[in-house]
Amino acid sequence: MSARPLRTVLGLPWWLLQLATGAKSFKDNPLIGSKRLNRAGLHVRRMAFAHRMAGIRRARMAARLTPEQLAEFDANGFVRIDNALPQPVFDALREAVLNHEAPAREMLQGDTITRRIAIDSAFLRAVPGVSALLDDPRWRGLARYVASHDSEPVHYVQTILTHRADAPADPQTAFHADTFHPTMKAWFFLTDVAEDEGPLCYVPGSHRLTPERLAWERQRSVLAPDGVDHLSARGSMRVSPEDLRAMGLPEPAAFAVRANTVIVADTCGFHARGHSVRPSIRVEIWSYSRRNPFLPWAGLDPATLPGLAADRVPLMWRARDVLSRWIGQPWQNVGRKRPAVP
Repeated sequence: MSARPLRTVLGLPWWLLQLATGAKSFKDNPLIGSKRLNRAGLHVRRMAFAHRMAGIRRARMAARLTPEQLAEFDANGFVRIDNALPQPVFDALREAVLNHEAPAREMLQGDTITRRIAIDSAFLRAVPGVSALLDDPRWRGLARYVASHDSEPVHYVQTILTHRADAPADPQTAFHADTFHPTMKAWFFLTDVAEDEGPLCYVPGSHRLTPERLAWERQRSVLAPDGVDHLSARGSMRVSPEDLRAMGLPEPAAFAVRANTVIVADTCGFHARGHSVRPSIRVEIWSYSRRNPFLPWAGLDPATLPGLAADRVPLMWRARDVLSRWIGQPWQNVGRKRPAVP
């Protein structure tokens, strides 16, 4: 038996199992990337089923949000809270976070550096005000509802440093969906963000699975993996302004915000990092949640058990360090750092 058929025989059970998970890469799974299967509707059917399951899970957690928050999310795909904390509380939290030194990782994408510090158990002991924020029922309810999973998100202090290399533009400035199913990211801004200094941008209503969105997804899935850009082929679909207009979507909203603003968004909706006209620094407490999209239950996540949830990131970092020889490591260990302070 030649190498290619042998690879197919050995890989087929694994590729089939991945269809029942959040696996999204058209490039790495020949079933997900099959033009024949996607012409028959594989990609859009997985997407539609994942969105139906998310709706069921969200319905069980809807009581955690106010009617106004539910309406805002349903209309836009995000919820925004200005002046999230009383100003003295926020000022103390901001000072403690920005001045705390902890192990950090950095990744260069295009001309932009993203620095992340894990909010792990050691960080929470050193900066207890962060625990008070993450345990706040408003934060917990929003994060879990938007994620459609009643499990603890992963939390970082994230710093975005633009124009730090002589390189092409940051690929995150292209509008995209993170994956084919509802997922959550949250930003609690510790610094002001100007409209021309890399704000978060989001296309309101693009989280909804309309007939126009499904038709676009079908067309892209048939082109993938070789007929689309690299990141789209990996399952994070890039979208053009012309495509957004063809789907009947409005102009993107750019979140030029003051510090102490919270935004929680479904990143199956189209979003991007806005362009920055000058070197800039954005610091935020950043959270994300992504779990198997086909689960019928919202909770029962063993990864978020007490004693494990807060330390998932350091464990993941150590595992990647060990495996970096074989799988690569885009996140570089830069030792102990503070978040960059403007």
